Amino acid sequence: MREFVVEADGGSRGNPGPAGYGAVVSDAATGETLAEAAEYIGVATNNVAEYRGLLAGLRAARELDPQARVHVRMDSKLVIEQMSGRWKIKHPAMKPLAAEAATVFPQDRVTYEWIPRERNAHADRLANEAMDAGKRGEQWSAEASRADLDTPPATPAVPAPEGPPGDATAGAARVRAALASAGGAAAPGEPGPERRPAAGGADLAGAARGRSVEDASGAGPDTESGARADDPEAADVPGGRAAEGSRGGAGGPAPTDRAPGRRAAEPRATGVRAAGASGEGSAAGGPSRPAGGAPADADRRAAQAVATPSSGWAPADMGTPATFVLLRHGETPLTPQKRFSGSGGSDPSLSDIGREQAEKVAAALARRGTVQAVVASPLARTRETARIVAARLGLDVAVEDGLRETDFGAWEGLTFGEVRERYPEDLDAWLASPDARPTGGGESFAATAARVGEARDKLLAEYRGRTVLLVTHVTPVKTLIRLALGAPPEALFRMELSAASLSAVAYYADGNASVRLFNDTSHLR
Repeated sequence: MREFVVEADGGSRGNPGPAGYGAVVSDAATGETLAEAAEYIGVATNNVAEYRGLLAGLRAARELDPQARVHVRMDSKLVIEQMSGRWKIKHPAMKPLAAEAATVFPQDRVTYEWIPRERNAHADRLANEAMDAGKRGEQWSAEASRADLDTPPATPAVPAPEGPPGDATAGAARVRAALASAGGAAAPGEPGPERRPAAGGADLAGAARGRSVEDASGAGPDTESGARADDPEAADVPGGRAAEGSRGGAGGPAPTDRAPGRRAAEPRATGVRAAGASGEGSAAGGPSRPAGGAPADADRRAAQAVATPSSGWAPADMGTPATFVLLRHGETPLTPQKRFSGSGGSDPSLSDIGREQAEKVAAALARRGTVQAVVASPLARTRETARIVAARLGLDVAVEDGLRETDFGAWEGLTFGEVRERYPEDLDAWLASPDARPTGGGESFAATAARVGEARDKLLAEYRGRTVLLVTHVTPVKTLIRLALGAPPEALFRMELSAASLSAVAYYADGNASVRLFNDTSHLR
């Protein structure tokens, strides 16, 4: 599947005043410009012009390949947050534009990322060319455009980090390297270059810090022994650009100045230029990445967020993360007896208590309304839990074999004490090494981790930018948490995970992961 990057911008000289937009489509793998679009739209606000630019960019991408994936990059925090579903759209002129933009591609094939203005120079120049042409009473001409020539070539998609997505060891190393090379990072408490205060005192970049991520709800091996999303209701910003910091303000001069002009409508200038397409998809070995900026840009932004926490730990804005809400299944008859119950045992169903727990989870997740898909382990207790929750959410259940519990071999159905009595040497070896297997040819924790990691990567590719409920078991949940934290294998024995508990991990485009919740059982009280 091909992947495109759409960069769009819009402006108004007067706000409202003579307005225009620009949009550029590039190949995510090579950075090559594939199409440009620009139009003078008469008198409009900045925000309307920005939405018109977004719509034009998406349409141009669809003309190139209607089956492609698209990553949208804009310097309008308002448009990015609204199209990502984190802020509400209230302005009547923008609602239909946003609704139309949402239909150009299926929503699961479009992701959104805010970028600083200096990294949106190509689209900015196109918008200014369109407004200049309109002022002269001419049409924007693709042949006369210098926007592509005056903009430094886009860098291809950032290469995949070493190690699988969500593996914190590789991610942390990249952040440390970025910190070392970032030079001049703002001191804690001082606004960095991507978090400067907006005019009028509003910090729109900071406002996104509360963007929605599951706080969803979630001990040792599967010895059978809520999610809330912040939804800033941001009103559409009157004055458009001014609310994000003026082009000539503290953030430095704009690539091209937009001087105030007459408010009267002027003749339209419109046009689209397309180039030959080349390259399909992103580099293998990791999630696709947006083009643009220096190769270390994502790392520097992640490092900057760590170095300048201000009022909280603010992750770099890399678009909407894939969020896995991890639900351990409800109780089975073996749970209160604290017996080993893996994938090689009797495969018990839920008890009456377990079904009641599943109903409570379903009610809690339905209230929050953020889960977009449900995936379950193939074992009976997880599939039954998933069916109860999915029915309440109006979703189907997909099954992923990689989410099954560890096979505990001859220990299946036994308590820890019974294993200690019957197989003391095997148990000691198992507790000492992740490569040791339970008696009777069970599965080692190392093998389980490899399997779960493969399932994670597969699901990340399938559900990019979406919130997915994974209904699974103790070891897979704790393994995902361990990998996200970069914790050693022995950390598995230091986590408590209750039946029907919820945990959550967000996975970002640079390969880093953020543990958002662990072992939440508040919905069961």
